[in-house]
Amino acid sequence: MPSKKQQRRRQKLKRHEYEEVYVDETGRELGPEEAEELVAARPATNARAAKAQPTHRGGRAIEPPSWRKTGRKSLLILPLMLAVVFVLSPELTTAGKVARGLTLMLFFVPFSYFMDGMLWRMAQKRVARDAETKKG
Repeated sequence: MPSKKQQRRRQKLKRHEYEEVYVDETGRELGPEEAEELVAARPATNARAAKAQPTHRGGRAIEPPSWRKTGRKSLLILPLMLAVVFVLSPELTTAGKVARGLTLMLFFVPFSYFMDGMLWRMAQKRVARDAETKKG
């Protein structure tokens, strides 16, 4: 049994002959002709507001990889990594646990830098592909 919200949504989809439903500031539904007149009457948005909106799906820009960013990330992960090693390795001494945690960090830091680079390259390819589809 669909909920009331689902029923209202389904009824709203079925009651119009046209695809899109436009609603003005007061909540009144407009037909396609009225909506076009309303859009034409609005002033154009300024360039600053257009630049403020993200241009890709994630909502934030992906920055190129840097060792500084990777180092900050590893400093946040280090206490967590040490806590996990301390809990899961009760047979080791404290020095052994710290050494194992630092060894794991030696693998984590370059891997994290590699992953950041891979994500950045994928984002650059996506931006280039989107620009190409908009252009052509």
